Amino acid sequence: MQLPDSQSSQQAPRPIGVFDSGIGGLTVAGALRRLLPAEHISYIGDTARVPYGGKSAATIERYSRELSRMLLDDGAKLIVVACNSASALALSALQSSLEVPVLGVIQSGAVAAVAATRSGCVGVIGTRATVNSGAYQQAIRALNPDVRVEAAACPLLVPLIEEGWLEDAVTEAVVARYLEPLLQKGIDTLVLGCTHYPLLQGALKSYAGSGIILVDSAKNCALEVQALLSSRGISSSAEGAGSLRVSLTDPSSAFLRVAENALGLDVGEVHLRPVG
Repeated sequence: MQLPDSQSSQQAPRPIGVFDSGIGGLTVAGALRRLLPAEHISYIGDTARVPYGGKSAATIERYSRELSRMLLDDGAKLIVVACNSASALALSALQSSLEVPVLGVIQSGAVAAVAATRSGCVGVIGTRATVNSGAYQQAIRALNPDVRVEAAACPLLVPLIEEGWLEDAVTEAVVARYLEPLLQKGIDTLVLGCTHYPLLQGALKSYAGSGIILVDSAKNCALEVQALLSSRGISSSAEGAGSLRVSLTDPSSAFLRVAENALGLDVGEVHLRPVG
């Protein structure tokens, strides 16, 4: 006999909910899949409204609440804000208002940067919203007030990545324009303060050189999720049976190309979930 829908949904494995302004958060989803293969992941990329970096704090918070509610409708047991702009400007509001744990990506990136720097000078690149919020600067200085933080907004990078221009002369020129002032200030560690940016690791490493450590918060965020699931006793009991369900708020052909080729992810069927 078939169970009622409510009972079935209660018995179904609850996913980890992940959202981002576009495709960048799939770097976090990929890290979660590698570290926690038994977990189901529900991912929403807000491709209808990407990028978030130039929008107001109030707008970013509103978008974040809408996407979080969609993930809760999916039964999410935990929400990962895989967007640095939203982590900087909406995380505390989500943590205080939602009924499940909510994690961002900034704290894990700050911890990794402080551990990595040798000279005590850390560079941060991100969207205007992230950089102007001062969230990374505050998080790093809270961990070690002696670390000097040099931050630069890089608003052109997300559109280039969303377009799939990962290996392109235009992208390389833009990377050089953004990184050169930071390199001149003596940084030895560079925080990729946007989850889109790891997709440009090739171009960033090529220009920055081997002496600069790139900090990608995706892996550290996945470790933080693993620890939280364990401490709350909500880890999946299955073994390697997890899945990734990807939804977008607007169709994106470039998204499929970037996600599957650059990240090595099998996204399968992409679901369309429009927003108002």
